[in-house]
Amino acid sequence: MGIFHIDCIIQNIGLPKKSITIRKLLIDSGSEFTWIPGEELAKVSIPVKKKDVLFVMANGQTITRDMGYAIIQCGEFETVDEVVFGHPGDLTLLGSRTLEGFGAMVDARRKKLVASGPLPVA
Repeated sequence: MGIFHIDCIIQNIGLPKKSITIRKLLIDSGSEFTWIPGEELAKVSIPVKKKDVLFVMANGQTITRDMGYAIIQCGEFETVDEVVFGHPGDLTLLGSRTLEGFGAMVDARRKKLVASGPLPVA
């Protein structure tokens, strides 16, 4: 898959007027969660809801990070999702759960998100 980035707006769920634009999130369908720098989440008062969640990095290293909840908007797509409070040196990523919440899929050829179509029902 081609690598590309996207700009997104992150909003505080309880205070939607508190928002920040995060530039150049790496689209990473191999990452389950969306990772945003913790200092940026603090700017819009997004609280930590889960402390010291364990993650296994691609190199096998185990790390811990805090998590919270945010509204994430990228162009026409919007969802509520858990976000990881990234530390300095961590990548800024848009993960697969957010893509699913958007109802979007990656069009690698055109390097953009596109609607994935109707949602399946049981």
